[in-house]
Amino acid sequence: MTVTIKDIARMAGVSHTTVSRALNDSPLIHEETKRKIRAIADRLDYTPNYSAKSLVLARSYHIGLFFSTLSKGTSSNFFHETVKGVHGAVNSKYHLIVNAIDDYDGNFAAVTRKTFDGVIVMSQSDQDESFIRYVAERSIPLVVLNRNPEHLSPVHVLADDRAGVLRVVEHLIVQGHSRIAIIEGKQTFKSSEARKEGYLQALRQYGIETDPGLHIVGGYTLEGGYHAMKELLRKDPLPTAVFCSSDEMAVGAMKAIAENGLTVPGDISVAGFDDDVFSAFLSPALTTVKRPVETISRIGAEKLLSEIERGTPSKETVFVETELVVRESVGKIDR
Repeated sequence: MTVTIKDIARMAGVSHTTVSRALNDSPLIHEETKRKIRAIADRLDYTPNYSAKSLVLARSYHIGLFFSTLSKGTSSNFFHETVKGVHGAVNSKYHLIVNAIDDYDGNFAAVTRKTFDGVIVMSQSDQDESFIRYVAERSIPLVVLNRNPEHLSPVHVLADDRAGVLRVVEHLIVQGHSRIAIIEGKQTFKSSEARKEGYLQALRQYGIETDPGLHIVGGYTLEGGYHAMKELLRKDPLPTAVFCSSDEMAVGAMKAIAENGLTVPGDISVAGFDDDVFSAFLSPALTTVKRPVETISRIGAEKLLSEIERGTPSKETVFVETELVVRESVGKIDR
């Protein structure tokens, strides 16, 4: 026998509308009533009928999570942490649908208020802006993660990448390094720009002259980091330290250094960004900046769900702090 909302309503002595709102955690229902209704639903092993709910409440119960791309420059760890954070907030209330914006080839007609109750964009590039504008113009509840296109979206949640890189490059300088190279990320990604800005700001603050010959693009991939480091190893004199704009590129760079008969940190210090799951288990363990992608994603999803329930948009920008994680890959040198 299938248990319905009407069965729960009859046992609780309330209307089926009250049951529906209580099970959707509506602020209009008293907490004691919610607990009573949830207890009855659990006892009856009630399973929501999303199709019926969609018809009654004019909702799809779909949340769209859109990445700029899933084929180029999106690491598996970044993808996992984003989905984990969003899913932790959405849980069983909505179906989570993951897409890549570049798969749409500019035709977003399938994205409507009927297909998605809300949209989260994990924005990696300003090339996303046509999609963000499309969603906003159709009044679909929207939260943008990782970037802050203020004129397009009312709610943004992002890490302060620039400040995080400033701290890690400052750490390199304090350890005595002044010839510091950077392996940059994907050039069209805003995160690449912010991290390079942090690197340059640190050099300026300590009066260190910038050498454009030490700025090499790695594209946020292992192979990119490896080949970028190979290019840096042809420089004379060599850099004494390298900041890599992602931990994946740092791994590639460390392999190139070892193949050249040099050691980390004995000959060249290496620092990264992200604090990927493997970074603490490298040899030497990688000094890096922890960017709390899961936290950013969870907060963004919570903001979106709140907007959907209220039915009115809010406007705010939330910055989530990064953290310098000092390990073994950075050594001290004499000035």
